[in-house]
Amino acid sequence: MSQYQEITVTLNDGYDAYARYWPAQGRSPRGAILYHHGIQSHCGWYESSASMLAQAGYAVLQVDRRGAGQNQLQRGHAVSADQLTVDAHVARDELQRLSGTKTHHVVGISWGGKLATMAYIADPKDVASLSLVTPGLFPLVGVSKAEMGRIAMAMIYEREKSFRIPLDDPAFFTLDPAWQQYIATDKQTLRHCTAGFYLASRRMDKPCAKLSKSPPVPYHVFLAGDERIIDNVKTESFFKQLDWPNSRITIYEKARHSLEFENDNQTYFTALLDFICHRKTQT
Repeated sequence: MSQYQEITVTLNDGYDAYARYWPAQGRSPRGAILYHHGIQSHCGWYESSASMLAQAGYAVLQVDRRGAGQNQLQRGHAVSADQLTVDAHVARDELQRLSGTKTHHVVGISWGGKLATMAYIADPKDVASLSLVTPGLFPLVGVSKAEMGRIAMAMIYEREKSFRIPLDDPAFFTLDPAWQQYIATDKQTLRHCTAGFYLASRRMDKPCAKLSKSPPVPYHVFLAGDERIIDNVKTESFFKQLDWPNSRITIYEKARHSLEFENDNQTYFTALLDFICHRKTQT
């Protein structure tokens, strides 16, 4: 496995976010990849795929989202959708600085796919491809109506009040017992987010729906056939109507939400790398 460097990425408001930078292996680097994790997860969940991409010659930057992963300050909180989008662009700029590569690829996992989409719409420059893995644009799982009412009140009066993320069952993510145990006991997994974060995430929905108005970029959407968290039908329909060239949708019929945690994840890893390798980048 490749080795990563633990670094800090300072966001625009001075927030110091934990990150992992994986230098490209080999004599001839092939490009750079910005890697966004999901709502509960952190960069540690996707260590295997990040290492694989680095070994294949790509510099990879994974940043724990503010309030998530190893970032303890303002746990589970975000001020706005704009703040989260700007955070993604700061991470992009840091990747370009570290790697010396002008264009880059973006990988977004689950809710990170929503962030990757939003960031692309806001500023599509220098993005060579989007790999969206079980992207969280159309969720199946949500809070109850009663809880939503409490969150709505807190959005007005107590934006930093925390609410439990309704993804308690590790079986939502994987059927593998070892990975289920990892998710259940991982101290860095985010269990709560604030009313402010819920509001910021909701306000990403309408802009993401306007993806068709953005410049076309090759995308690869990966879906799990045995999905419990997102709506595959809506997701597939949304991306198919874009009809962007050099793009594809792959469905792993027996897989659950976190393809990284599948027993045969090498099939997914190979497809992820193959798609990125065929997208040109500039240095």
